Amino acid sequence: MIKDNQTYFNRLHVILDALITAISYITAWYLRIVVFQDASKGVLPMETYFAALYFIVPGYLALYWMMNLYRSKRFSSPWREVVDVFRANIVGLILFIVALYVINQPDFSRSMIFIFFGINTALMIAMRQAVRAVLRKIRKKGYNLKHILLVGYSRATEQYIDRLMANPEWGYVVNGILDDNVPVGTLYRGIPVLNTINALEDLLNKNEMDEIAITLSLADYDKLEELVNTCEKHGVHTKFIPDYNSVIPSRPYTEDLQGLPVVNIRRVPLTNTFNLIVKRIVDIIGALIAIIVFSPVMIVAAIVIKAQDKGNVIFKQTRVGLHNKEFEMYKFRTMREQKEEDEAKRWTVKNDDRITPFGKFLRRTSLDETPQFFNILKGDMSLVGPRPERPQWVERFREEIPRYMIKHQVRPGLTGWAQVNGYRGDTSIRKRIDYDIYYIENWTLGFDFKILFLTFFKGFINKNAY
Repeated sequence: MIKDNQTYFNRLHVILDALITAISYITAWYLRIVVFQDASKGVLPMETYFAALYFIVPGYLALYWMMNLYRSKRFSSPWREVVDVFRANIVGLILFIVALYVINQPDFSRSMIFIFFGINTALMIAMRQAVRAVLRKIRKKGYNLKHILLVGYSRATEQYIDRLMANPEWGYVVNGILDDNVPVGTLYRGIPVLNTINALEDLLNKNEMDEIAITLSLADYDKLEELVNTCEKHGVHTKFIPDYNSVIPSRPYTEDLQGLPVVNIRRVPLTNTFNLIVKRIVDIIGALIAIIVFSPVMIVAAIVIKAQDKGNVIFKQTRVGLHNKEFEMYKFRTMREQKEEDEAKRWTVKNDDRITPFGKFLRRTSLDETPQFFNILKGDMSLVGPRPERPQWVERFREEIPRYMIKHQVRPGLTGWAQVNGYRGDTSIRKRIDYDIYYIENWTLGFDFKILFLTFFKGFINKNAY
């Protein structure tokens, strides 16, 4: 039998949701009908309003279920839950109003429905966040834990353990690992290899595990079907963590080909025409506004650069963009004039003697990047995306860094997820690519706005700019 309290917890959650919904509705009725109602106008009887609760409470519980609000909170995002609560209440609001029109009830207070929407949304979010906080605190103290056994030793095993240990609030305890190739007693972060895989059935008979995570290496995948059958025979909750996450993305896009599952290696939301058009419209509007806002700064920068050494104000540099096509990227010139072939040979380093004093200021504040708003208008770049590199570096990195070329499936950006996380200038290219790929696979318009917002606090001052 699986030691899983999720069913009982969900029942408690349903009761709490029902109470919150009823309390919100009664409060909205009291505020609108009793406190703020004009007594000279016709008012429906209290019984009519309260009779609606027979439909509202179960209706909202059904909406919460459809929005997956009763799934386990161990791994779910708090922000995702807030969005789901809001979505459920929006749908409930619309259905409520439509129902009143269908039954032809014009005297039912519409403003009361909107008050109910506001109160219920706020209380539901507050209650669920409070429950989440309590659960995490309980788990950190060693209660409500789930004991898990890992079958197979691989890169996925280590990565899974790393994440569980970095998030003790999830409430997972790894009891050990079974593997045929790694010696018994081998430790990874204090977790031992207990036995060979053949010992799995004996351990399951003791009924001490809440979950089994199959983390086989690629070489042992011939054992997968048998292991799944063994776990299901004992009724234990089983997870499969593949050892090919360097190939398959974290959120793969699957298709059903007449019952045959097909996994697409790379999910890129910006290949969707609608997404592409929306992002392009935002880029054009954003670039125009930015050019207007930054025009005084750009004019002053141009005057100072010209006055310093009489060279070109704008520095054009060939970069690689969407679909590996080259384009000329604009920047304010921050270095002394030099031959193009000399400039191409060197990566900018700390205390680089080619940088002018004013150029150093422009680089540190990222103001040297402002001419790229014109690149965005032209369509060479986007407000948000992976930063573009020079052709010679692209040729080098494509051979040295796995998945490097994936970044060219979208337009390069003025700012990006890697940049707001500190990977700018002379920082790890591998780490930068990891963040770029995460952005590409998880793009939403809201994600773009989040990055733009963070850029104002993290992106302008560049400590790694030399």
